[in-house]
Amino acid sequence: MLVPALYLPEWFNSGVVFLLIIGFPIALIFAWAFEMTPEGIKKEKDVDRSKSITKVTSQKLNNAIIGMLVLALGYFAIDKFVFKGSEPFSQQASEQNAIIGEKRALTPFEQETGSGGAKSIAVLPFINMSDDAGNEFFSDGITEELLNLLAKIPELRVTSRSSAFSFKGQNLDIPTVAKKLNVDHILEGSVRKAGNRVRITAQLINVDADAHIWSETYDRELNDVFGIQDEISQEVVRALQVQLFGRAPSTVQTDTKAYTLYLKGKHFDSFGDEESWIAARASFDEAIAIDPEYAPAWAALSFTLSNLANMGYIEQQEGNDSARQAAVRALELDDTLADAWAALALMQMSHDWDWERARGTIQTAIQYGPRNVVVLEIAAAIARSTGQPGQAVDFAQRAVELDPLSLSSLRTLGITYWASGLHKEAEKVYRQILELNPQSETVNAFVAAVLGLQGKPEEAWQFIDGGSENLWQRFVAVLVLVDLGRETEAHHLTQQLINEESSVMAYQIAEIYAWRDEVDKSFEWLERAYVQKDVGIVQIIYDPFLISLHTDPRWEEFLLKIGMIDYWKNLQTNRSTETKPGKGIQ
Repeated sequence: MLVPALYLPEWFNSGVVFLLIIGFPIALIFAWAFEMTPEGIKKEKDVDRSKSITKVTSQKLNNAIIGMLVLALGYFAIDKFVFKGSEPFSQQASEQNAIIGEKRALTPFEQETGSGGAKSIAVLPFINMSDDAGNEFFSDGITEELLNLLAKIPELRVTSRSSAFSFKGQNLDIPTVAKKLNVDHILEGSVRKAGNRVRITAQLINVDADAHIWSETYDRELNDVFGIQDEISQEVVRALQVQLFGRAPSTVQTDTKAYTLYLKGKHFDSFGDEESWIAARASFDEAIAIDPEYAPAWAALSFTLSNLANMGYIEQQEGNDSARQAAVRALELDDTLADAWAALALMQMSHDWDWERARGTIQTAIQYGPRNVVVLEIAAAIARSTGQPGQAVDFAQRAVELDPLSLSSLRTLGITYWASGLHKEAEKVYRQILELNPQSETVNAFVAAVLGLQGKPEEAWQFIDGGSENLWQRFVAVLVLVDLGRETEAHHLTQQLINEESSVMAYQIAEIYAWRDEVDKSFEWLERAYVQKDVGIVQIIYDPFLISLHTDPRWEEFLLKIGMIDYWKNLQTNRSTETKPGKGIQ
């Protein structure tokens, strides 16, 4: 109990338990051989039995033990029945009966400050002032690390990376940016890197007063960049008059070359395509080769390997095994790293199908990173997969609140609404994404899918590009063609997907056959998806495209095999109203 309060190291608990184990037999021997008397401790054999007071002392000890047990039972009763709602995955009835489309209640901090209160801040991309334009990844990385450092302070609401970086290169005034991000303070600056020297300029702006309330220039050796980041975060805390209720977070330090490679890997990883992920993997590998004990690089590598494996760019089993090893190694080095816990939870859900362990692991990730957007997105995915739509929406909405212009967060919210049967809400979110990125073929496909689920196939077809090579476009095109009654075209496109993409789209092919009411073929492809460890399996209990399978005996047999039968039954029981999709549904 005192370990977190006194900021003691994690090994302290283990040391205490070890000493207790060693001490127990010693205490047992002394208790057997000696006796406490009014004259002091004596050997048991030297005590006159007629004068022994063991009955009195034993009764006192019994009373003490009973009192402690009563206190312990009271604590557990309060924890279970009073504070149960604070657990990320509690099963309380109030959560089950909540209207899943409503926004979550504000936290005490948000109630005090308001959603855009005086404790809100966005960190805009620091400008690269280096002679070499190729150092832009370094200035971007410094920005992201500062942002992550400030986000660890519970008393601050910090807009996440994607939203802040969406204004990069745009010549917008500070008040406009602040309004879009719903913050009252902006931190901006510049980075100049030359050889082993770095100059970082930072300034904090109060948007309402249109005034600089703090600014500083740091001209240091490159190996002091970590100290600069800590100093800037501390100055921001002081300038905003934030009262910290705990130890101020600090940057994880490493070799400067390893750090530069880590920032380069994060830069590549943000692009989200095969070539960029391969480049990111190479940079993380180089960083780890220089500093094998740099936990953030191991955690970032885990996510990159998982993406490469699940998209079929590297061998799936080998890639996921390597991703798991990287996440575990990160936790061995730093068991408070939220990203590492999230990476492990993602692996447990998407590859191991160990749903309960994934739920426990993501709880730990939330504990260490309650405002970490990646953690919240993965928490939403796990909640969806385990039949908790209310919690899934809550996590997804919180991610969007922290990162309102992030395509990833908005996609998470869209699919969470879709999974919850809120197809109109999902449509609104996907259309919002299209306003930010109108050229996205994948998002256009998602819009078409939710329109189809609302019985609007003609409108859905307007978002389909018949000649696209995008897999989501081709998949959704089949579903819409079925709704339009164009069976010949749907059959032809289905065969193309089978011939060309069966190794990565077995689950989607099962969805197509279920949507066409070809139940036997759908189960054949579900079995194939099971053998291939297809990541699509995680959405099976809420998937509206599989509705035709639900009355078949093989459905529950399959769910039992993958460990989802209880989640499925609970989801059906707890839904006050259930969307029953079919062709032309509303």
